Amino acid sequence: MKRTARAALAAVSVAGLTLAMAACSTSAPSGDADGPLTVWVMGDSGANFEKLVADSGIDVDVVAIPWDSIDEKLTTAVASGSGPDILQIGLSKLRTFADAGALLPLDDELAAHPGLDPANFPAGVSGTSTSVNGQIVSIPWTSDTRVLFTRTDILAEAGIDAPPATWDELRADAKILAARGDGNYGYYIPQWDAPLPIEMTWSMGGEVIDADGNVDFDTPEFQKAVDLYTGLYADGSVPTNGDFDQTAGFISGVAPMLVSGPYLGKGVADSAPELDGKWQASPLPAGDGGSISLFAGSNLGVWFNTQHKEAALDLLEYVSQPEQQLAWYGLTGELPTVTSALEDADLNSDPNVQVYTDQLKTAKVLPLVSNWDGAVGTELLNALNAIVLTGADKQTSLDGLYSKTAGLSIK
Repeated sequence: MKRTARAALAAVSVAGLTLAMAACSTSAPSGDADGPLTVWVMGDSGANFEKLVADSGIDVDVVAIPWDSIDEKLTTAVASGSGPDILQIGLSKLRTFADAGALLPLDDELAAHPGLDPANFPAGVSGTSTSVNGQIVSIPWTSDTRVLFTRTDILAEAGIDAPPATWDELRADAKILAARGDGNYGYYIPQWDAPLPIEMTWSMGGEVIDADGNVDFDTPEFQKAVDLYTGLYADGSVPTNGDFDQTAGFISGVAPMLVSGPYLGKGVADSAPELDGKWQASPLPAGDGGSISLFAGSNLGVWFNTQHKEAALDLLEYVSQPEQQLAWYGLTGELPTVTSALEDADLNSDPNVQVYTDQLKTAKVLPLVSNWDGAVGTELLNALNAIVLTGADKQTSLDGLYSKTAGLSIK
């Protein structure tokens, strides 16, 4: 998923989608039963998906949907009852569309499709990242976790002999690196990246969901995360322009440390092979709670009224084969979700990839609050960006966040 596009996603309410669902017939066909299988792939991966399934023996029509158009596209499809047969789902959207009834429950289908057995996937990948209200409504497709990327050559020039292992070390190192001169920074915070402060909170030993399942940011651990987040800006260690390009900034050395996913590593390797040996991935910095990262990635689901259910399940099983998962990594740099593929010796022969797969073992899924992006992520970023970019009062901004997210729940 393109990270800059995620921030532009419009808020879609479950209530709106549910009303739209009520207006359509659940027996309406999603296409000609004798026609090809329609697959919605998000972002710019349509051509790669066509390559992946070319030898599947299944007639597939791949449609690439821009990430910033998915809410509108899905709302229209739910209202009309005419959608794809398979669609890619970002995990932060899973609850919203499951609650709207847009996804076919798969529990009763898995016995006939052993390649989709939850046991084939790590415990942290299946279960909480595929099910809503006790029903399996999607299959893991790609893994995505966040790790720390550093330009080790630039850190060495500044007298820093290893990537920071803790957030305190990262803040101190970032301040040293920012002192290299005007136009240089030590670290990069994407202003659209709502999961980052959540990861910081987890690393401090906290949660953002209370014991009753409600969103709760008013905790000491979140306050520590806010102090870290805002402190990096206060130190002058972070660029403030919203159009900063993280890949270009990392390659140029302007921002020699940042947290990102494996796609960044592929981008650097493809665009700047001359930097081979001058950068590395390492675990996310730790706080009192350890190194806890995000499990993101995406799933594949079957449309609720598909006329191609068996073909859809066959295709899901095909792309879940370890060899196809590894082929997809080769095409896109997106990590597998199948355990045997994640443990593949060739995949892990790259030390950076080994960091990714190790980090996945402690990664956590964002809480499955319906419309997390619009209802929680947006409010979180509004509060933090107001503090660091406009000088808004910290406590007033946080109180506003607490109030606007009160009552939201994973239940």
